[in-house]
Amino acid sequence: MKALLQRVSRAAVSIDGNTIGEISRGLVVLVGIADVDTEKDIEYLVPKIVNLRIFEDNESKFNLSILDVKGDLLIVSQFTLMADTRKGRRPSFTDAAPPERAEKLFEKFVAVAKETGLKVAVGRFQAHMLVDIQNNGPVTIMLDSRDKLPSP
Repeated sequence: MKALLQRVSRAAVSIDGNTIGEISRGLVVLVGIADVDTEKDIEYLVPKIVNLRIFEDNESKFNLSILDVKGDLLIVSQFTLMADTRKGRRPSFTDAAPPERAEKLFEKFVAVAKETGLKVAVGRFQAHMLVDIQNNGPVTIMLDSRDKLPSP
């Protein structure tokens, strides 16, 4: 499972000109779900995201998490994060989870994120959306659950 984080001053997601979710200061989390992903990947990524110190303190150092600054989350499913571009000119998405399975894992990801107590806005799964992102910094960080340390 991949999560592309963008630290934002504000962000919104809309469908057909209608805003379905918006946040102020916080993180946009674009989520790509692989065929091999399970709830264990969510259990790794959500705590990593909300505890990652990528907000500046009074000395302009990355010492604060989204929990510390009481920021918001905008979570959007984005299967294109699973693109394999190693061969040819057209991306392959064979590693992406099938939609039915991906949607269940995405919904679980959102539910676990909501358990943190942060305000959570969400895009619509498999919809064509416009995501308006005011990246602050810019700060953009890729997390991949496959990078987690092996269990002891």
